[in-house]
Amino acid sequence: MSEMFTFSRRSALRGLGIAIGAGVAGYLTARASSAARTKGLTTAANGYGAARTGGRRLASLAQVPVGGGLILPTARIVLSRSSNGTVHGFSAVCTHQGCTVTSIRNGMIGCPCHGSRFDAQTGAVLAGPAPRPLPPIRVVIRDGEIYAG
Repeated sequence: MSEMFTFSRRSALRGLGIAIGAGVAGYLTARASSAARTKGLTTAANGYGAARTGGRRLASLAQVPVGGGLILPTARIVLSRSSNGTVHGFSAVCTHQGCTVTSIRNGMIGCPCHGSRFDAQTGAVLAGPAPRPLPPIRVVIRDGEIYAG
């Protein structure tokens, strides 16, 4: 014996009510989760953000050439040095999809994954697809050594 299912307006409305209730409950649960909390300004596109350094030594001043820079891949930090000797620190995490930048040439920090380019002195986007500048990292120079500030 085969049983036939009947579809009525009442069963359709009941199903719609259940779906809406489940959607609201899911939305409220997701909104309260830790993943929904606002990220800080140093958060990169991949959600990991800049490396936490807590004032540790990054490099000696002599390692960062004037007009050039140094990439510290394990710390995920880029150090650059302007022609007047000012040292700048940035996250080495590209704001497009979280790749680590790998080059500093002609005043630009380059990402190998999709070709984004950033200004080595400001971190500003010079060529996309990166949507935001590299987040700055505060650096301090003491006794010829560069520390995360």
